[in-house]
Amino acid sequence: SVTTTPRAWPRNFELTKDTRFVRAALGLHPQLIDNNVKEELSLWKEYLLQTKYIGEVGIDAGTHFVNTLEDQKKVFNQILCCCAESGGKILSVHSVRSASIVLDAIKTFLPQDRGKVVLHWFTGNLKEAQLAIDLGCYFSVNTRMTQTKSGKDLINILPIERILTETDGPFINWENKPAHPRDVINVINHLAEIKKISSHKVLNDIYLNLMRLLNT
Repeated sequence: SVTTTPRAWPRNFELTKDTRFVRAALGLHPQLIDNNVKEELSLWKEYLLQTKYIGEVGIDAGTHFVNTLEDQKKVFNQILCCCAESGGKILSVHSVRSASIVLDAIKTFLPQDRGKVVLHWFTGNLKEAQLAIDLGCYFSVNTRMTQTKSGKDLINILPIERILTETDGPFINWENKPAHPRDVINVINHLAEIKKISSHKVLNDIYLNLMRLLNT
């Protein structure tokens, strides 16, 4: 479960610290980077050692956020460097209209043996997807991705051992309601249709992927 700002971290950490299956991630969402970025980044660094999970972080070059793109790059690069120095972090990374920039930063600042990246709702092209695969990235897939041509094309080239699931709730609806964690079974079923394998195999493979990721 990601956070969008480090200011939300203490409460999210408190809510999840004694749960068996929920993990809170420390985030600094690129869409929220503004004039307080130095203060936010300083706070993010302060909390870094409290968690293995980082997210949501990354870069958003969409129309509404391109004006902060340079600051976003600087922040993301620093986050990657801090994670590399700390080691063992798992990052959920946002890359709207910025896949090549994000992948170049990952290649430059986060060696594969110093952390793992999960690309959240990846919308880059197939060449960029292959580069991400070469960099050891995982891809978290939601129902929206399984219902578009570009999403299906991406899923078809992804090795099953690099796929994870996400709901992206409450930002994605399922049956006219904000997606809930239990709705992830719909992603499993859609992946099975696209990959032309059984839902049972997809479920088992994704569980193994998660275990592999958590044990790195």
